[in-house]
Amino acid sequence: MSSLNSVNNDPDRLYKLLPTIHRQRDAEQGFPLQALLRVIAEQVIVVEADIAQLYENWFIETCQDWVVPYIGDLLGYRVVHEAGEPGDVLSTEERLRNKILIPRRDVANTIHDRRRKGTLKLLEELARDVAGWPARAVEFYTLLGWIQNINSLQPKRGQTVDLHNGDALDRLGGPFDELAHTVDVRRIISHRSVGRYNIPSVGLFVWRLKVYSVTNTRARLLEEVGPEFFTFSILGNDTQLYTKPTPKADSQRTTDELNFPTPIRRRIFKDRLNDYYGVDKSLYIWTGVIQPLEVSQQSTPAQPSKRARSRQSRASQQAGGEQQSRSPQQQQHGDGQQAHIVWEPVDPARIVAADLSDWQYHPRGTDVAVDPVLGRIAFSPHHIPAAGVRVLYHYGFSADIGGGEYNRPLFQPTEYQLFRVSKREGGIRSIQEALDQWEDWKDANPDKPQHAVIEITDGGVYTEDRLRISLGEKENLQIRAANRKRPVIRLLARRPDRTDALELTGVSNVTALSGSRFTLDGLLITGRGARIEGELAEVTIRHCTLVPGWEIDQDCEPQWENGPSLELVNTDARVTIEHSIIGSIRVDENEVAEDPICIRISDSILDATSTERIVLAGVETPIAHASLTIVRSTVFGKIRVHSIELAENSIFNSVVRVARSQIGCVRFCYVPDGSRTPRRYNCQPDLVQQAVKDNNDIPDAEKPAEMQRESDRVVPVFNSTRYGTPSYCQLADACADEIKRGADDESEMGVFHDLFQPQRAANLRARLDEFTPAGNEAGIIYVN
Repeated sequence: MSSLNSVNNDPDRLYKLLPTIHRQRDAEQGFPLQALLRVIAEQVIVVEADIAQLYENWFIETCQDWVVPYIGDLLGYRVVHEAGEPGDVLSTEERLRNKILIPRRDVANTIHDRRRKGTLKLLEELARDVAGWPARAVEFYTLLGWIQNINSLQPKRGQTVDLHNGDALDRLGGPFDELAHTVDVRRIISHRSVGRYNIPSVGLFVWRLKVYSVTNTRARLLEEVGPEFFTFSILGNDTQLYTKPTPKADSQRTTDELNFPTPIRRRIFKDRLNDYYGVDKSLYIWTGVIQPLEVSQQSTPAQPSKRARSRQSRASQQAGGEQQSRSPQQQQHGDGQQAHIVWEPVDPARIVAADLSDWQYHPRGTDVAVDPVLGRIAFSPHHIPAAGVRVLYHYGFSADIGGGEYNRPLFQPTEYQLFRVSKREGGIRSIQEALDQWEDWKDANPDKPQHAVIEITDGGVYTEDRLRISLGEKENLQIRAANRKRPVIRLLARRPDRTDALELTGVSNVTALSGSRFTLDGLLITGRGARIEGELAEVTIRHCTLVPGWEIDQDCEPQWENGPSLELVNTDARVTIEHSIIGSIRVDENEVAEDPICIRISDSILDATSTERIVLAGVETPIAHASLTIVRSTVFGKIRVHSIELAENSIFNSVVRVARSQIGCVRFCYVPDGSRTPRRYNCQPDLVQQAVKDNNDIPDAEKPAEMQRESDRVVPVFNSTRYGTPSYCQLADACADEIKRGADDESEMGVFHDLFQPQRAANLRARLDEFTPAGNEAGIIYVN
């Protein structure tokens, strides 16, 4: 047991040591002695906890982060200076960076690794310990084509190509390649042109993308294609399904595709269906069946709130009395009898791996065709699920941003009323119903703090015709997903005369100290954006995805390119966006205050779906009346704002223009030529252009052309710029080092700065040089 757990935290521990007579006298006088001893005991607990922590710091498993480098010094652990120098332990960002520069696991295994120096398995473990990347080491000499001696056959060596073996052809050139290759004389560690297939070459294939789950959520019906066709993604786009990695079994001689976060291929899905398909595996499918309820089983539905009944009555009158309140899990049968949905799992015997490109394959009978490469599902026209499809699957992405089923911190007021929403657990089944109950609760409790948290506890799809929220003075509302959940809010276009956005309105005459606050946390919002209007103190969007372009098609192309994700209309709210993916922002004329509104963006992607479109600007005026602070973010689109207080470690892929260039600073960013910004410090392409100007070896007549070449060279290059793809916003290997290591701490610019991938790679390269077998050369090969 940890020594910290043995510390007695009882504040009355000293008071209980007093004789009973003194405690009685103290009680008669109002406990002044107890209060004094509690203050003393508080300091005693602090001292004891510090002493206990000093003991814990002797061990690498339990020591504090700042102690890890000192234990490493005792072991002779060598810090890789190419990766950067450790920073201040008092800064949260520097502490996170120090964990990458001096990994605790690598320090712990220093002596163990030295004893195993020269083994192939050690290289894979180094990638995990040093960089945190899963990896597979391959000795390329085993894949060289050579004439074997009949007295010493090597059947496991690389074999000539069999064009009938489609599975081997699928794996060609990857970490699981088994085919023979001719000799490549280039070195695997070359800085110019990398080669692989040579006798001394060892390749370490690493996976940088992480795998995220989507659990028990609705599949998207493609009505425009046919009633029997679905996509795993609720957005309707094609998405590559990924493997949920499983540890290597004791019976396995070597690792295979199931042990790594690999994209699922069609052939391996067909051959090893039972390894991929299951409720606790990579993917699973349920179909909805409508079953009538027996009279004895029918329960009285929960009575809606007073506000909900009033709203339903008005809607019923407008619709001719046809609209009725009905549970999402219960429907009216054809004969008027109530029915409910039963979700039945699809048996593995019915699953057929197929290529559903252009929906050319049609399953027979009760078969269900699944394409893991495109993330598509097809049923027979005669066996279409009556109540839809639910799925479990995994997708790939770089980091924990946007709505997703990952661990994230939850914040809420000290006192609040909690309303839990779920489509499966009964009770509140919609966000609007939770808002109505909050209104009723406020009417019944006017003297209590008017704070509420609406928490969605499942990964369901919540289709809302219209969400209109009005916050009064000192009210705090948070709509969030439970931790490790990813609910989806679909905003539908019901009114032809205006946009059906998520509307939030604040009351008038509210100061920042007494104003209301609104938070969106952990949600994926599609169909429309959010509209903020009126006087509010603060609006926070945290770990959310407001789909750029509102919706995307099967190729991840935006459906509404000019649709803003966030509209700020006559509001003075301070807007904070953290760890989110969001489309364009429009700031309407600010009639509330003369000062510009404050917009703070960190660790996020701001995407106008094209660098030619406006991502942040005004509506009637080209300049948004806003002051922007943006750090560690990637921006696609043009920015037009009043001022930029601070821009740091960010990538602007289009021109930036501010009205007040005397205010603020832009540092360690990429800002395209032609931008009007505050003073810039260590930005690109300014640095490379200045280097050309200062180079006396280049004639003055050639400097303009050379400056343009250098500017073009450092333009950021991405693997993908379309939301919905696994490599969205990931810097490509061909991207210039000035961008990949251009941040103030030598990490990459942009939204994935805190992954510290340059530091991980530098650390791993140094360890490979140290532990690679003599006579061999080990190189890092990025799978994704």
